[in-house]
Amino acid sequence: MTNKIGFIGLGRMGLPMSYNLLKAGFDLTVHNRSQPKVLEIAAAGASAATSTAEIAQQCDIILACLPDIATAEAVLLGPDGVMANARPWQVIVDHSTVGINTSKACAEAADSKGAMFLDAPISGGTERAENATLVIMAGGPKEAFDAASSVFDAMGGTVRHTGPTGTGTTVKLVNQLLVGVHTLAAAEAMLMGVKSGADPALVYELVSSGWGQSFMLDRNAAVMLDQTYEDARAPVKTILKDLGLIQELARSIDTPTPAGDVAYKLFTQAAEAGFAELDMPGVARLLEQEAGVEIKRKSSG
Repeated sequence: MTNKIGFIGLGRMGLPMSYNLLKAGFDLTVHNRSQPKVLEIAAAGASAATSTAEIAQQCDIILACLPDIATAEAVLLGPDGVMANARPWQVIVDHSTVGINTSKACAEAADSKGAMFLDAPISGGTERAENATLVIMAGGPKEAFDAASSVFDAMGGTVRHTGPTGTGTTVKLVNQLLVGVHTLAAAEAMLMGVKSGADPALVYELVSSGWGQSFMLDRNAAVMLDQTYEDARAPVKTILKDLGLIQELARSIDTPTPAGDVAYKLFTQAAEAGFAELDMPGVARLLEQEAGVEIKRKSSG
């Protein structure tokens, strides 16, 4: 493993991903806005860079995993960012969930420097980031994907080259369309059960054993039943951001997304009602206000 790997963004996903790269034996240099996480992983064997430019100047494969579009564009496309300091034959990977236009702008900027760019969003949440079983969907030059494949394999369980630039982002947005719609549907269904007088825990048990089962129902039911919304592994505001990107993509390709439109509207209302920082099934809080009941596990007494 002779390539030097750079990782920018040590958030909920980026930090465990970086640890898995260390475990796999990669020579890793990291950068993050806040220093405590840098010091933490440096103590485990990573090198610490003082700037994004330093990462670009020192590393052969650069990975970024950033929380929002503005941060991703600043880090990757800013005046002293990754692309401004890119070198020929570098592979630059964006694991963030951004729009198609951002991915294409990054690819063009990398190409102008003789580097290669992959839009490679991830799916699976923090648990799968920790156990190195993420889904990684990478769009861009096959040569770049092949060069980075061993790096991806250290972090992911399902790793695929999706095609040209933008296709990784497209597949991730398709995934997030289903995440948003299914999260809203699960909240709506559980609320209907409660309002009708059914035991919500029993509703979940039976529905999850039938055709109504879904990954998002399984993921979100315990949060709703136990009301652990404050443990925001994937907050409402993040799903809202993704649903907004889906709206942009749908309009650009003249494709109807009626369920996505409703999800975007309800997640927007939930964020405006003060639930933006709650875990994504926190959209149920908005519906509960209108219904006048709460989804919660019945007390044993």
